[in-house]
Amino acid sequence: MAKIEVYLPAMGEGVIEATVNKWLVPEGASISEDDPLVEVATDKVDSEVPSPAKGVLVKIVAAEGSVPKVGDIIAIIENEVPYVPQEPDKVEKEVARVRETIEQFRAEKETVERVSEEMKSRTPSGRFLSPLVRNIAAAEGIGYDELETIAGTGMDGRITKDDLLSWIEKRKAEAAADTRTEPEAPVARVGRAEKPEAAAVQGSPTATGDKVIEMDRVRKLIAEHMTLSKRTSAHVTSYIDADVTRLVNWRNRTKQDFLEKEGVKLTLTPIFIDATARALKDYPMLNSSVDGNKIILRKNINIGMATALPDGNLIVPVIKNCDEKSLTGIARAVNDLADRARRNKLKPDEITGGTFTLTNFGSYDNLAGTPIISQPQVAILGTGAVRKTPAVIETPEGDLIGIRQIMILSLSYDHRIIDGALAGKFLRRVKEILENYEE
Repeated sequence: MAKIEVYLPAMGEGVIEATVNKWLVPEGASISEDDPLVEVATDKVDSEVPSPAKGVLVKIVAAEGSVPKVGDIIAIIENEVPYVPQEPDKVEKEVARVRETIEQFRAEKETVERVSEEMKSRTPSGRFLSPLVRNIAAAEGIGYDELETIAGTGMDGRITKDDLLSWIEKRKAEAAADTRTEPEAPVARVGRAEKPEAAAVQGSPTATGDKVIEMDRVRKLIAEHMTLSKRTSAHVTSYIDADVTRLVNWRNRTKQDFLEKEGVKLTLTPIFIDATARALKDYPMLNSSVDGNKIILRKNINIGMATALPDGNLIVPVIKNCDEKSLTGIARAVNDLADRARRNKLKPDEITGGTFTLTNFGSYDNLAGTPIISQPQVAILGTGAVRKTPAVIETPEGDLIGIRQIMILSLSYDHRIIDGALAGKFLRRVKEILENYEE
């Protein structure tokens, strides 16, 4: 019998650990290669780890509720494999190589664990810090307050090693330029120091009959992300209504043929995403992010689609390169991602890399809303319910009152770099595309 160690695999960029939610196979049970073995949860998504081989699960190393790191052993499988003798010198060399690899991995792991004890993986505002960044920060005596002032160039605004090293070199250069006085603190830090600390929020008292519900892990992450966004961006929301009567009539005429031909439903969401992608091509500033005093115009148009989960939480799968997809391609992606999101089957890279977000208030018959920007993006579009409404129709013979399909579009944007005029032009462009929609 050969023993096979099962390791926690890499779960996406920046993910160094995961929580073991549930073992899908008990100890002593037989399992085939690639069968689901265990369900784990990261800061981004829940997913299943498949079995690397056929055999018997003889030992569960990482218990449910534990938090192993990527590369840690989580289980041991035994299987029958034929024994193939090897030459003694080759065996000794292989043993030496394995031992060297293990020692190197153990040393790296101890370093990461030591630094992890000193610094948490996230700053108080929720910014992710990789083990390497934490190691450098600890060695240089850099605290969370200073890390908050560093503009990150990594995915989702994360601080990379080069960002931190550049900031350290800049700080040293400023100190060397003036040896007579203390170097001037960055503006952001001065502002933080001058601002009086807010009084601690007192817990709300409970009364007889009140029910206290503890937030689950996903709801805590959503709360942190939303609070961080409101602290980061200067939120403003603009509105416009659109007459989508022609669009609704066209969709009603073609949806059955579309389903029979393409095998997926044609809802309004793919059309909204298609129209948004076209408008972003015309107004690329809305498809950007802020890096300190710099604006990064994103080349790819990756639109996140806010999706409600059965447990009441929210997740935002991302449709990559929307401007390069046809309506059929977008519809396929929307249906696939939404279905797998509700079944907790999304992969980590399918919820990262978004450059713009769309949320559909109309799914629950709401007219409009004021959505919160998903950092580090600079805008989010909300689509309201499509309703039959009496409206004034202009004709050559004069104005008439008619029944029209009207919806409200709401755009929340970061007023640090997006002004009302630009936001208004973008909304008007989305309106024009929807009112005159052609695939």
